[in-house]
Amino acid sequence: MTTAAPAAGTADGAGTGGRGRAAEEPPRGRFAVLWHRLPFTTTVVLAMLLVAIASGTLWHAAEHQPGFHYYAYGLPSMQHGRWWTLATGPFFALRPLFYLPMVGTFALLAGFAEWQLGTRRAIAVTVGGQLVSTIAAIQFLELCRNSGWVWAGRIAGTLDVGFSGGTLAAIAVASAALRPPWRLRLRAGLCVYACVAIVYVGSLADLVHFFALLIALPLGHRLVGAARIKEAGRPGQRELRLMVCAGLLLLACAEVVMWLVPGDGPFGPSDAVSLSPVEILILCAIVVPMMNGLRRGSRTAWRWAVALCAFAMSQVLILGGVVAVARLMRSGYDAHGLSLFFVDNLLWTVELLLLIAARGAFRVPSRRRCRKLGRGGPDPAFARMLLGRNGGSTISWMTTWPQNAYFVASDGSSYLAYQRHAGVAVALGDPVAPDGSAARAVTEFTEMCENTGLVPCVFSATATTVAVTRELGWQHVQVAEDTLVDLEHLEFRGKAWQDVRSALNKARKDGIEFRLVRLAEQPRAIRAQVRALSEEWIGDKGMPEMGFTLGGLDQAMDPATRVGLAIGADGTVHGVTSWLPVHTGAGTVGGWTLDVMRRRACGFRPVMEFLIASACLAFREEGARFVSLSGAPLARSRDTGPARAVERVLDALGEKMEPYYGFRSLHAFKAKFQPRHEPMYLAFRDEADLPRIGIALGRAYLPNAGLKDFAKLALKRQRAAGVEVTRSEASTPR
Repeated sequence: MTTAAPAAGTADGAGTGGRGRAAEEPPRGRFAVLWHRLPFTTTVVLAMLLVAIASGTLWHAAEHQPGFHYYAYGLPSMQHGRWWTLATGPFFALRPLFYLPMVGTFALLAGFAEWQLGTRRAIAVTVGGQLVSTIAAIQFLELCRNSGWVWAGRIAGTLDVGFSGGTLAAIAVASAALRPPWRLRLRAGLCVYACVAIVYVGSLADLVHFFALLIALPLGHRLVGAARIKEAGRPGQRELRLMVCAGLLLLACAEVVMWLVPGDGPFGPSDAVSLSPVEILILCAIVVPMMNGLRRGSRTAWRWAVALCAFAMSQVLILGGVVAVARLMRSGYDAHGLSLFFVDNLLWTVELLLLIAARGAFRVPSRRRCRKLGRGGPDPAFARMLLGRNGGSTISWMTTWPQNAYFVASDGSSYLAYQRHAGVAVALGDPVAPDGSAARAVTEFTEMCENTGLVPCVFSATATTVAVTRELGWQHVQVAEDTLVDLEHLEFRGKAWQDVRSALNKARKDGIEFRLVRLAEQPRAIRAQVRALSEEWIGDKGMPEMGFTLGGLDQAMDPATRVGLAIGADGTVHGVTSWLPVHTGAGTVGGWTLDVMRRRACGFRPVMEFLIASACLAFREEGARFVSLSGAPLARSRDTGPARAVERVLDALGEKMEPYYGFRSLHAFKAKFQPRHEPMYLAFRDEADLPRIGIALGRAYLPNAGLKDFAKLALKRQRAAGVEVTRSEASTPR
């Protein structure tokens, strides 16, 4: 991947490949799109708002209105024959402030369910879930209200409104259509919410929510349909860690809820067993870092979690013994809050059993030990030996640069080069492996990352590696586009090559000579001019020189790297390019990849066209089959259809970076050489890893840039924009 953007025009028609169809479709407003895609959700949301305005409940609490019992559902309404409340209650909220979460959650969760399941199935699941969960809660209270259960007797006399039961049923069913591990994550979150709410708060709404999830989750696979279900294998290490973290989150949330919202739930009042504010802070200070360690699979965090759960379980045993002795001695004992205490600590016991059952997923050693284990190992010389033997992609030579670490597969003949940043192992390019063994290398690399608490990803991978990672359930997004020029039949003829021919003819006329050399073997005067060109380019950018897949002069000094120089008759170096070898196996070099591009600001203007064209001719004479002009990050020439959210974020990032590094203008410049394009991808496990991967890639590309550099750059750009505005206003006729 090249590191400079020469001044050049863009390619004709670039970036317009897939927009014709979209341009033919008539534009639609946002409401029209919602009505077309989500008619049921849109209708219900509008109905909720209209009912709120018409009834006045948008300004006055519904529970305080005289007619509340005529449209609110509950056991008293059923006893008085007001069965219609099952249909009217969902469109109201108890208080005006509750409309925001009620309407918002319905639009988000029910809308997602309609998007996944279709309108008809979403209507059946949402409406049916609301009716069934409400009737089940009412029937449960009818059976228990005369049993002496104080909580059941109190809740049996209350009324409620809202569509939350149907909303939770819809999202619970729709979760079956998600791919792993999002299915488990969503269901774990729903279960945490329902369990905390029913045990520690225990309102009628919480009871409805509990029955909605209790009924919908087991039936999700049947209601979704086999065609929409994405198969999942046995829970892996990530899923086990997630379940443990979800259990610990449930317990921590329960303690916080009992403190913030004291309730009188099914097992008694929570104020009798709730912790003090100081104890809550101590618990959070312990649990939060513990959850982060468990998420990474830390063995140390697992041991602390086991100790914490064992301590809670010991309280149950001690208190149980005290209660048993007190009853045997028939002495008075205050049992206030005892039931909730036992339930609370029983959950800690369940978490302990889960920790013990999933102990195999927590084998990641401490960071200090990981650093010790990472020392030594293969070096760039070993990587070059395997690369020459097996061959690689157009960027595989970058894996031999010294800042990389290496993972060698169990066969000893394949490797992945990676850099470790922000807890992420960013593998560079395809595995360097014999034919047929790339899948094993990626699989073992993933296992190594999981066993050391790292997030794995592969950056600038080709379609071959994407196919391998897709079998592992990974996702991918295009991050660049490789530009390849085939040399066998290369001729600079025709109108498309006019700029290139003009550059060659002008160079011949001006006495500009092309030399393809090893930079380390050049005289000191030549090397000094090349270094001065590079420093001038970096100074003009105002940003540190990028790394990772973007080389510099240090890489150009490698004897294996070829360097193209444009030298005038007076010995002035007007431009420089560096070319990395592309090994095709058996020790042969079948092509070359463009890396460094530098030009003198006031020198020969079409120097880059001249250097690249001359290098192509020289490499063809040596027997090379192709050259790669490399892929500019965050740039592509084709529109592959509707952009996903991740692709839209990358496009926006590319626009922000364009004024500083010119990736897109560089990509357009390469179109002058009529290349064929091969997409390059970022392969990752799932979208939850993307924030950490983004931070890791930023550190990989700009390892020496700090907040001060970005602040200076933003200020410089702001001043430049102000100057442009001033010039525009001054040139405007009065």
